[in-house]
Amino acid sequence: MTTSAGMRSLAITFPAGLKTNDYWRRHYPQMLGAAVEKRNVWAAPEEPREAPDAFDAEMAKYLDDPFRGARERRVLLPHENAMSIELRAATMALGAAGIARAEVDLVIACSLFHDVMGIGHATFLAGELGLRSAAWNLETACSGAFALFETACALVRAGQYRNVLGVVSCTYSRSVEEHDTMSWFSGDGAGAFVVSEVPAGEGLVASAMLHSAETCKAFLLDVVDDPKRGKQVVRLRSDRSASKVLRQVSEPYLRKTADMALEKAGLRMSDIDWLVVNTPTAWYASFCARVLDFDRARTIDTFPRYANCGPALMPVNLYTAAAELPIRRGDLVLLHTVGSASSSGSAIVRWGDVALGPSPGLPLEVL
Repeated sequence: MTTSAGMRSLAITFPAGLKTNDYWRRHYPQMLGAAVEKRNVWAAPEEPREAPDAFDAEMAKYLDDPFRGARERRVLLPHENAMSIELRAATMALGAAGIARAEVDLVIACSLFHDVMGIGHATFLAGELGLRSAAWNLETACSGAFALFETACALVRAGQYRNVLGVVSCTYSRSVEEHDTMSWFSGDGAGAFVVSEVPAGEGLVASAMLHSAETCKAFLLDVVDDPKRGKQVVRLRSDRSASKVLRQVSEPYLRKTADMALEKAGLRMSDIDWLVVNTPTAWYASFCARVLDFDRARTIDTFPRYANCGPALMPVNLYTAAAELPIRRGDLVLLHTVGSASSSGSAIVRWGDVALGPSPGLPLEVL
């Protein structure tokens, strides 16, 4: 009999800094002028169509707002880094799972971006947590949590490992300049989950992933000198084509991966109870529900609270959905993630007895 694998616990956390839209109104009022429309990565189509597609139709609702629906974003304070929030999320996930450190067989980490240039955090995390397990890194940008979950489930099903700790983080605030409009849509956060054997029929039912090579030039990475920090840092910027490319590929990626996962599972969209997707924009959840002809009320959208926190979006939205919708044991959940220059994926999960870590609320320092 094939072993079923899925999440045993799930936890999320955020750094202690909070930037609202007022931060840019105070510090960068010039960014809110008419010129911002030309520099905004989420710009209106240059040649509007008479019958806009689903993405353009949903985005149009936010084009009068220079912040495109963003309201708040959590950001690292000077004493924080990616490792600090990853460790907090990992500790909460292990506590919720109720397993001893000695029972963890593997740590997989996905950080966007690393604190140490070119070196992932998995081994550092294992050492800080006092684990004696294997530890390695996985990277596929904003679909990192999805790929990590899929990989962990496969390893548990194969009998290679019993308990896998997955940890993801996003620290866009350290990689995007404040005077770049991308900073309006970018936040920091972390998530962690333990994947183990679960009762038959629960956990990951089916999944499908495709590469997103069409988006490889949408966002670019540079390594630059940072005089304030006295070292070289990664800088993320968008290409002029980014908005157009992402509008063109988002629907095909969603349809193809969702159809593939549903076919593998022998299910139809009408069998799905909840839709949980990455929300890199304020309209992405509505866009996905529209494309899949799914009830918008049965989705979750954390963008107004946290903005785009990259690979942390999947655990953040899944945790929030489980806590607030709420998702119940036995419910079927369709997950979907998309990442530029990485991959897009959809998965069917039958929700089980997933222990949630404590609420991610922290004392916040409003910047």
